[in-house]
Amino acid sequence: MLRPGSLFGIYDVMKTGDGELTYPVPWATTAESSFVADPAQYRSALQAAGFAVIAELNRRDFAITFFDQFRAKTMAAGGPPPLGLHVLMGRNAPDKIQNMIQNVASGHVAPVELIARKV
Repeated sequence: MLRPGSLFGIYDVMKTGDGELTYPVPWATTAESSFVADPAQYRSALQAAGFAVIAELNRRDFAITFFDQFRAKTMAAGGPPPLGLHVLMGRNAPDKIQNMIQNVASGHVAPVELIARKV
């Protein structure tokens, strides 16, 4: 529960373009287990819940830079660190990460920030 006037933020991977995603990705192994929504669906749900969306920012460029830096650090270190999200993703973590990078680069999905104010 939020008081009227309170801010609520969402940062999630959202559908930003046409085309099919390449799987597996960090959140799903196949299309049947993936439920990526576009920003309009998020805005609609927020408005139905009593929020006014006051800002939206597609973070695609940030994600591409992040993945480039991540790849360089991983290669320089001779592999991933002993602990990290790759441990939770399982043995096919490299495939999931590579597909995520490909899906973002192709414009199919991107991390998107939404800021909403409780009405």
